[in-house]
Amino acid sequence: MHHIYTAIFEPGFFASSQVHIAAALGAVVAIVCAVTGVFTVMRGQSFASHALGDVSAAGGSAALLIGLSPVPGFVGLGIAGAAVMDMIGVRRLRGRDLATGVVLGAAIGLSALFLYLTSVTGATTGAVQQVLFGSIFTTASGTIPAVAVLGGISLASLAVTGRPLLLSSVSPDMAVARGVPVRLVGVVYMLALAVSVGLSALATGAILSTALLIGPAASALRLTTRVSWALGLACVIGVLATWLGILLAYDSYYWGSSHAGLPVSFFIVAVIFVTYLAAGLRPGRARARNTEPAGPAITVQREKLPA
Repeated sequence: MHHIYTAIFEPGFFASSQVHIAAALGAVVAIVCAVTGVFTVMRGQSFASHALGDVSAAGGSAALLIGLSPVPGFVGLGIAGAAVMDMIGVRRLRGRDLATGVVLGAAIGLSALFLYLTSVTGATTGAVQQVLFGSIFTTASGTIPAVAVLGGISLASLAVTGRPLLLSSVSPDMAVARGVPVRLVGVVYMLALAVSVGLSALATGAILSTALLIGPAASALRLTTRVSWALGLACVIGVLATWLGILLAYDSYYWGSSHAGLPVSFFIVAVIFVTYLAAGLRPGRARARNTEPAGPAITVQREKLPA
């Protein structure tokens, strides 16, 4: 038993303060992303979340350029990008794609500029690694309260607008007919999405932030047709994938003689990808019914919504 334990957990894993901080931050981020991700998958706005990930990259690199923590840059510019997308035309499908494309192009250009300026001025060592691939092991403990507050605000906004948001995600026309303020609900959702993407960038980096946002939610919606269960499953999948990624990244430092280690983001994304594939391996009728994750959940919820 001792040999199995030492084979899984390298020396100092549980005593490392960096691991403690990474585990706490990772759990908060995973839960926020999982809840937001379920609605993102149901609303078909995965592309929007990808665009906001690039916006977060621009914000994080800008923050590092002026000597700040990347967190306010990730979240702040993400919120600004969500607002721009809504103003351009997020309400209709064609307008939404146009707005997403415009914001995506601008964000990539700004990210390239800010990262270039950071590298040539030497403002922050490892800025590219920190922004694009995450820095959860090097994050200071003082970041935890800010992440917790931002995550709490995001979850609270989704909880307050929960039923209207669900109805507008299932059927916007039905939501309008029942007097739901679809535009306001959409704005609240977009702001929560921006915060979630920004926090995800802290754990997995901006370039992979949508994996933690979309992967656990899509896997959960493959496993169940109930939105309430999907929310819980997505949280469990996200937290376990993040913690397992932290463990493997820590252990990878001891693989070989170079002691370089592999980034946490790689392992988190790999675990999420395998989980998504495994979630689709359901026999017979169940697998056929869950081929498209958003469809079953939407159908069932439409039937259960009160008249």
